[in-house]
Amino acid sequence: LTAHPGMTRDKVRQLFRQETMPHPNDPKLRSFIDVAPTSDFPIQNLPYGVFSANGLAPRVGVAIGDYVLDLWELEQDSRLDVGPLGVFSQPSLNAFMALGPKVWSATRARISELLRSDHPELRDNRELRARALVPMADVKLHMPFAVSGYTDFYSSKEHATNVGVMFRGKDNALQPNWLHMPIGYNGRASTVVASGTKVKRPRGQLKPPTAEVPSFGPCKRLDFELEMGVVVGQASAMGEMLTEAQAEEMIFGFVILNDWSARDIQQWEYVPLGPFQAKAFATSISPWVVTREALEPFRMQGPVQQPEPLAYLKQVRPNNYDLALDVGLRAGAMNEAKTICSTNFKYMYWSSVQQLVHHASSGCAMNVGDLLGSGTISGPEKHQRGSLLEISWNGTEPVELADGVTRSFLENGDSLVMRGWCQGDGYRVGFGEVEGTIVAAE
Repeated sequence: LTAHPGMTRDKVRQLFRQETMPHPNDPKLRSFIDVAPTSDFPIQNLPYGVFSANGLAPRVGVAIGDYVLDLWELEQDSRLDVGPLGVFSQPSLNAFMALGPKVWSATRARISELLRSDHPELRDNRELRARALVPMADVKLHMPFAVSGYTDFYSSKEHATNVGVMFRGKDNALQPNWLHMPIGYNGRASTVVASGTKVKRPRGQLKPPTAEVPSFGPCKRLDFELEMGVVVGQASAMGEMLTEAQAEEMIFGFVILNDWSARDIQQWEYVPLGPFQAKAFATSISPWVVTREALEPFRMQGPVQQPEPLAYLKQVRPNNYDLALDVGLRAGAMNEAKTICSTNFKYMYWSSVQQLVHHASSGCAMNVGDLLGSGTISGPEKHQRGSLLEISWNGTEPVELADGVTRSFLENGDSLVMRGWCQGDGYRVGFGEVEGTIVAAE
């Protein structure tokens, strides 16, 4: 205290606790809240989201089992000290993300401590528990962060190969640039929406191969794309490049992402500049942001990259994740969804870190709240294809759902649910789900 006059005794105690407490990723940790082994939200996860309940304005919370932990209540009660008061009373995570990786890590460690089964501070405080723990069934979930900008990539080799074979033939499936850099395009932040938002069938110019001139009307070949979204939590300066380590530190966390796609609109418009209206009408994300730190135990090497990437894209660390994903489709006449895709994020050829490094390599400034879509996640097997375009092989092999119901592309009333999780020893770190239902165009 003499050497550091600005250091209070409370701060010293807090730092000491952080040095001696178990790591939040410890698989042996248990919460005083009962959490089923199959729950997406054990104490090893602690994803962030924005919720409202009991007529109160949206604020920041953390999912734990079947509850949402209200971080604003903990902050007001002096149980959380992250810096500027009111960070958790806001309707987005952006202000908290802007505080940086050290604050993210310290806050997650403190929340883990408060929820531990052997820690009495919250466990034995009945009044605070009643205010701070809200049943998940009683809350409304909102967009977890304000999207500053949205970029969608095209980084699954299996997906890119499947699409290339369909439209260019086996010998010319991958474009010459694909193996040298993460391919992407700038999308629309204005139409990124939270899970549960209904998706209106898009309208646009259509020109089937048999038509001489285009027409305008509702999309007839509506599709989904199973992706993961990277949430950027730190800004970078215009004109500067990023190293692998810098890019990793900028990533706050991940969401499941459905990049809805109008295949027939895209087929006519994409030459020469790529997707535009075919992707601009809606992108759905899961309401919980799972932190990069929570996914740390599930890191793994991605596929071998051949030819070797240019120097700025080379990776020293394993930057892929063993993250299972599935997609369920419920046609309007069905009672339950049928799983039509089961794949894994580990198959991605270009990692999220490489995507962020490449995005900034031209001097492009990144902002807090930027969202990077991974691109469709497909695996080597047929059941691992992450879009109906691939599953139905461009409509030539309709998917059988139930009782004679088939789909080549999505119809009005169809509901799609995506789920994702990393499986630990006796627990799973999950994302909840992202759901969307198709409604007719006006």
